[in-house]
Amino acid sequence: MIRPATIHDVPRISEIVNSHAELGKMLFKSFAQLYEALRDFAVYELDGEVVGCVALAIIWADMTEIRSLAVDDQYQGRGLGRRLTEWCIDEARRLQIRRIMSLTYEQRFFEKMGFEVVGKDTLPLKVWSDCVRCPKRDACDEIAMVRTLWDVPMMVMPPTAMTPKGVSIPVLEATIDD
Repeated sequence: MIRPATIHDVPRISEIVNSHAELGKMLFKSFAQLYEALRDFAVYELDGEVVGCVALAIIWADMTEIRSLAVDDQYQGRGLGRRLTEWCIDEARRLQIRRIMSLTYEQRFFEKMGFEVVGKDTLPLKVWSDCVRCPKRDACDEIAMVRTLWDVPMMVMPPTAMTPKGVSIPVLEATIDD
């Protein structure tokens, strides 16, 4: 059963994700990072035990990202990763977000799920939002992949709102010490 994650799932999510991170398959996640992103997470529960997890983060109006997709080693090969990915696809569709991306080492897995390899330079919002804080930023070896949900209408972005009248941005005056 796939369900939204709760606070009680964080230690187990950490255990699963970080066991894969130790092998260099994904980035480590601290408890603080997991608590902060908890609303993005779903878990795969089997007989009362969390055996897999995934997060779907909204990057922009037209893009989500699959993050922290991991299945406990004892349960791999049973299609749980595929089901967690399908949950993300369904959730992106529910949110009416047309594109789903992943930075991954598992190219074949995502290709089977309908994702295509793209250049990282085609994902500028991702780069500016997360990659600038990543320890691998200068030597990223992950593969960027995207799936487009063609049945989801394209988002037409409204023009950027002007700053309301009467609102000013404070500016510090420069001082010169003699």
